[in-house]
Amino acid sequence: MARKSRKVNLLERRKRRVRKTVSGSADRPRLRVTRTLKHIYAQIIDDTQGRILTTVSSLGLKVAGGNVAGATEVGKALGEQAVAKGIRQVCFDRGGRLYHGRVKALADAAREAGLQF
Repeated sequence: MARKSRKVNLLERRKRRVRKTVSGSADRPRLRVTRTLKHIYAQIIDDTQGRILTTVSSLGLKVAGGNVAGATEVGKALGEQAVAKGIRQVCFDRGGRLYHGRVKALADAAREAGLQF
């Protein structure tokens, strides 16, 4: 049985550490960002009810999500959907990833679309 690499173990530790403090509520849901090599996904989640309020991905938008431009498009679309549903404030869950590059581009585009976090 293969062991997990040190890099994967460290990522999982960061995820757990972030989730200990970040939790979404009805008035301030959690914006979760998941990044893979080819795509980027973003969800707004209400943790009290366990519901996903809205979701956007580069796969669904048919844009390249492996670059900053694709992440910007996803953030812009997510912000527009959230504002249309009446969501203004969210808490940001970067999923253990560093806040730079595609994650930062998505967050900045969501802020420009009207989300506050």
